[in-house]
Formats: sequence, structure tokens, C-alpha cells
Amino acid sequence: MNDSRQEPAAAATRAEREAFYARIGADNLAPLWEQLHNLVTRTPRSDCQPAHWSYGKVRPYLTEATSLITAEEAERRVLILENPGLRGKAAITTSLYAGLQAILPGEVARAHRHSQAAMRLILEGSGAYTSVEGEKTIMRRGDFVTTPSWTWHDHGNDSDAPMIWLDGLDVQLVAMLDASFAEASSEDRQELRRPVGDSLLRYGNGLAPVDWTPPANRASPLFCYPYERTRESLLGMQAAGAPDPHLGYKLRYVDPLTGGSPMPTMGAYAQLLPRDFSTASYRCSSGTVFTVLEGRVEVVLDDRVFMAEPNDVFVIPSWTAHRLVAREPSILFSFSDRPVQELLGLWRESRD
Repeated sequence: MNDSRQEPAAAATRAEREAFYARIGADNLAPLWEQLHNLVTRTPRSDCQPAHWSYGKVRPYLTEATSLITAEEAERRVLILENPGLRGKAAITTSLYAGLQAILPGEVARAHRHSQAAMRLILEGSGAYTSVEGEKTIMRRGDFVTTPSWTWHDHGNDSDAPMIWLDGLDVQLVAMLDASFAEASSEDRQELRRPVGDSLLRYGNGLAPVDWTPPANRASPLFCYPYERTRESLLGMQAAGAPDPHLGYKLRYVDPLTGGSPMPTMGAYAQLLPRDFSTASYRCSSGTVFTVLEGRVEVVLDDRVFMAEPNDVFVIPSWTAHRLVAREPSILFSFSDRPVQELLGLWRESRD
């Protein structure tokens, strides 16, 4: 009897509330109590999904793209890596963009600059260049190359073979802040003001000009982190001791003068996994994009397993438990928005 009396009362209350919500909606108001559980969640809820791009499958599309449009027409000839949970948003995670860029012998991707910071991981070819703020860097496979926010940059290929690299940008972060600016140069190539490799000599040997001061974009003065040095450091770690059970042998790329990340919005990492090494289950709050540089790695998720091979790209969303199993001695590169989360006191990890 009590239940039958309560049902009409509850229905009346719901109707009264819905009418109230409609009235206040007309004045651009909404009740927090209807949305609080979606806004403040116990753990991250991301639209980002785990995803894997096989380089063997994607590479022919890049070849086809080079026959369809020139670098000059496209400005940047790139195939976006769209996360399946974020289609139409040009996003690989909720905060980051990634794409594969191709440039043919003799081509130039003309100079421009923008608010978004960018990084390049060279996947194929050797001898093309990127120029940043008047300094040319010759790119080789595995090199990690940076283009800090609001720096002039152009790319060119003076080699005799195509060059392909992975682009990573903080596009979504900048868009969220409504802070996007861009400017095109009147010249295809910027004027060079320093010798090739100048930043590596000035800042890459434990030294710095005596009058150096941090730039406004708070980025590393190094524009290139050569893979041969990264690989040597990882092998040195391996020779010195046992791997971390959750990470293997893992290093972070740093600004040599501050110890911070190369760019304030994106962190980059290199990781070595010995043959048959399986990481313990791990998760963290920063969605992370991985690329295999050497070896073969089995990626184990709760509901999915896939094999990642050289030049493959895969993404692990925020707070997604995963294991990495090296079927061969393997080296991986990765990048994420971890520096932003750490600066805001938001980053966390779980080592199961």
C-alpha cells in the first residue's frame, strides 16, 4: 500500500524537477546534482581506446598519398592516427595528436610556426633535415627531434630516398585552452643562422653558454636527441643492473639545463626490454603513445592482445592496465602529457 502511494508522488516530483530544469536551462543554467557523478569520477573515464597501427599496413597508404598530393600542396603530407574512440577529432589520446609524415627526395615542407609544440621520431630513411629557428638538424632513424612552441621550422629531403617520421603534437591541449596561433613564412626555407648540430655541441655535453637564460616557451635548447646516444644509454643501464619489474630499463628525455621535459606539454621516453622479459601489470593516468624501434613486443590488455613490430604505433589510454612482453630484445619510444599532469599534481601510477 505504501509503495502504491509513493509511486505517484515520485512521478510528480520528477515532473516538477524536469520542469524546473527546463526553466533554468533557458537562462543557461543546469543542476550539478544531475551531472556530478559524470564530472567527478572515482577513476579516469576516457573516450580514448587502446589502438594499434601496423606499419606494414599503413606504409602503402603513405606511398599512395605521395602520388596523390605534393608536399607543397599539402603543406604537411601527414596521415593522422585517429583513435577509434575519438574519430573526427584528429586525436590519438584526449590530449595529444599523432600522425605519420612523408617527404620525398627534393621536396620541402615550407616554413611556418604555431603555438602547438611538436616532436618527431624518425622511422624510415636518413639524411633529410628539419630546421628550427635557423638551425638545421640532419635526421636519422630513431632520432627524437623537437619543434618547440612558436619556433620557425621547415623540413626538406636532400637524400635519395623517402623519409617518414612520427609526428606528435599537443594540439588538443592547446585547443582546450583556446590558445592556438599560427603564422606562415613568406619563404619555403628559413635562413640558416647556425651550423648543423650547433645546439648539440652547445648544450649536449654537460655545458651551456655562460649567458644562457630559459626561453619563453620553456623548451629544451636541444633540437635533436640522436638515437645512437639513446641506445648506448639503455644498453649501459642493462649492463649495470636488473630491470625494473614494471618498466624494464626506461629513461626519460630531458632538457639538459633544467632536468625537465624537452617541452612543457609533452614528455618523451625510451625503454629497453630484454628478450622474454614480461613487465608486471602497470597503469598510469597519462594516455601514452608507443612506437617500436627494435624487436617485437606483445601488448597484453585485459580484453585484447596484439603484437607490435618495428615502426608500429600503439596507444594505451589513461588508467588502462597492461603488460609488455618482449619476444625479442626490444626498444620502444613513447610520449605522453605526463609533464602537464605532474605540474598540476594530477599524475599517478599503479604498479600491480
